[in-house]
Amino acid sequence: MLRQFLLGTAVSVCNIAIHAMVMVAVIQVARVAGECATPRQSLRLIAVMSGTALVLMAAHLTEVLVWSLAYSLISIAPSGTDLVYFAFVNYTTLGYGDVTPLERWHLLGPMAAMNGVLLFGWSTAVIFEVLRRTLTASRNEREQRGPAQRGRHR
Repeated sequence: MLRQFLLGTAVSVCNIAIHAMVMVAVIQVARVAGECATPRQSLRLIAVMSGTALVLMAAHLTEVLVWSLAYSLISIAPSGTDLVYFAFVNYTTLGYGDVTPLERWHLLGPMAAMNGVLLFGWSTAVIFEVLRRTLTASRNEREQRGPAQRGRHR
């Protein structure tokens, strides 16, 4: 059991580090994009939020691949098992249906699920922060333009 906890913790820490790096980049890009002046606030919001979601999806895919790599190193499932699929099932908490781990590695599935839930929650918080910053920047920009120009750029 100790091996499972150590491996699960190591993979989780690796994924948390990946997620932290991506979060820093997302927040910085959103800050810069939020400061770009444009008369089309809705287009800026669409671009920033779409970009944020795509980057976060790529981060989660990378994290699933890290779990998949760990699974391949320890031969967690019967031969011929699609380990990327298996990692996705665990990470997203979808649950087992057609593939189960070998008995000696049963704790890794719940550890991967715990890691995925934590990182999905973190991503959700960042999405809302990016949305808040972008909307705040838009509001500040409208206020700086003054009443005469505000009506023309809605």
